[in-house]
Amino acid sequence: MTNPDLHIELRDEVAIVRLTRGTKRNALSDGLILALRDTFEKLPSTVRAAVIDGEGPHFCAGLDLSELKERDAGQGLQHSRMWHAALDLIQHGPVPVVAALHGAVVGGGLELASACHIRVADRSTFYALPEGSRGIFVGGGGSVRIPKLIGVARMTDMMMTGRVYNAEDGERANFAQYLVDEGTAFDKAFELAKRIATNAPLTNYALMHALPRIAEQSADHGFFTEALMAGIAQAAPEAKERVRDFLEGRGAKVSKT
Repeated sequence: MTNPDLHIELRDEVAIVRLTRGTKRNALSDGLILALRDTFEKLPSTVRAAVIDGEGPHFCAGLDLSELKERDAGQGLQHSRMWHAALDLIQHGPVPVVAALHGAVVGGGLELASACHIRVADRSTFYALPEGSRGIFVGGGGSVRIPKLIGVARMTDMMMTGRVYNAEDGERANFAQYLVDEGTAFDKAFELAKRIATNAPLTNYALMHALPRIAEQSADHGFFTEALMAGIAQAAPEAKERVRDFLEGRGAKVSKT
């Protein structure tokens, strides 16, 4: 599916996925959600990491309310599940995804950001969940993903009171792992994506798919899942080659930067 509101660019092993509804603060229409779904479902096999960015001064101001229409309960459920399927292909898709956040990261935009693996925010970024004041509830996976970043109490406060977090407070609350100067979020996100693309693919896969599940398991089950994943990862030919390179002095050692 092609969509004029989504632009895809391939730079070496990194896919740049940019929302291009700048005049509407990159609000998410159903067509744009489906385009995101199709993009991550059909990424070329040469892509090893991705960056999601937003055109203009805002990352994403949330659901396009001009598309919000009356639905019965069944239609509303199916609409939410369509969003779930699309954003799940970002979180549990083929490659790690870095979000370049700036300006509004609001409602569905925060749900989109929370589906990414790493978030870089610049100092213009602000976060909000206005659904509570509009008489609706998050439907794009936010009630599952956002509390895992900031906790249930903070999300409850945001939705009940309309609280808005600025970039600095948002970093402290764990909305983003990186905070950079205004206008540089994409540059930092792309730098990180290039670094991530050099990792062994199976290690990246384990971090995307195994680690979140281990974190939700009991300790005994988590240890066993970890052991399985460790055994699988270290048996990969690329892993063996990288360990040999390190032992024979060809691999870089960890140093303080």
